[in-house]
Amino acid sequence: MKKLLTFVFSIFLLPLSSASPMSNVECIAPAGVGGGWDFTCRVPAAQVMSDLKLVEGNIEVTNMSGAGGGKAYAHVVTKRKGDENLIVAASMATAARLGQNVYAGFDANDVRWLGALGADYGVIAVAKDSPYQSIKDLLNAVNNGEKALFVGGSSAGGWDHLKVLILANKNGMKNLRKVNYVAFDNGGKAMLEVIGGRADAFTGDTSEVLSNLDAGKIRILAVLSPERVKRLGDAKTAKEQGLDVVGANWRGFYAPSGISNAAYSQWVGNVMSVAQSPEWAELREKNGLAPFASFGADFENFIREQVQVVRDLSQELGFMK
Repeated sequence: MKKLLTFVFSIFLLPLSSASPMSNVECIAPAGVGGGWDFTCRVPAAQVMSDLKLVEGNIEVTNMSGAGGGKAYAHVVTKRKGDENLIVAASMATAARLGQNVYAGFDANDVRWLGALGADYGVIAVAKDSPYQSIKDLLNAVNNGEKALFVGGSSAGGWDHLKVLILANKNGMKNLRKVNYVAFDNGGKAMLEVIGGRADAFTGDTSEVLSNLDAGKIRILAVLSPERVKRLGDAKTAKEQGLDVVGANWRGFYAPSGISNAAYSQWVGNVMSVAQSPEWAELREKNGLAPFASFGADFENFIREQVQVVRDLSQELGFMK
């Protein structure tokens, strides 16, 4: 099976702008409160950019859920072109939906890609009293015809869904339609379904599970990382359990098309400054994110490559023709 992620750990060093910090800045999180996009707007943007004086005043966070991020994408493309005071949280899930043509009528060239500043490794989690003790227990239950419901913060066929299908495929499942997946607007809502006993398992990212893990409400069955994530305690990787699957959800930002080159360079510089700051390094580690940095032109090329990789993989798994 083709690998979904080929990370390019490189930095395109744009000259930092000497322009005054932007003011009246808005960050759109394309989902409700509690998910990864919301975290991306509220922590590296609203918190760290403000603390580093990269913007004037506070950054206003707008939660705009709908269509797996498609509502926000369409809003930015059709109504906010040229808005130099707007940035939008993005992730591997954004690239996945573009690769699968979920954002009908729009593509990756409709916005300006600024940069990524961390990687959020995927996790499969269950409620604390779940009968499933390992990722193979859960996947075997699905393969044997038992009901297993996966929920995530993405639209059907998106990145959270793909992670489960890749795992199931690695575990020998031939008919991936046996996986019963239900999508929600964001990871927070999906997690409530698991904790409330209405769903068997959660598929999402490390940053989305920490509060409930710390509260003892869930258990992690597998982490999709090359080695254990310190913040997740003794949670085992999928690889340790015989499933060689690594899946990281990069987190970053895009801006509307039509902005000036000067504004684009300034925003890329802002994202770069956050990524290189000790303040973000501490918060990144606290929230279980791994280092990952790509900016400017390099990041735009990276996005286009990822969109194509997802398209190819989705066709391989039978999601697209």
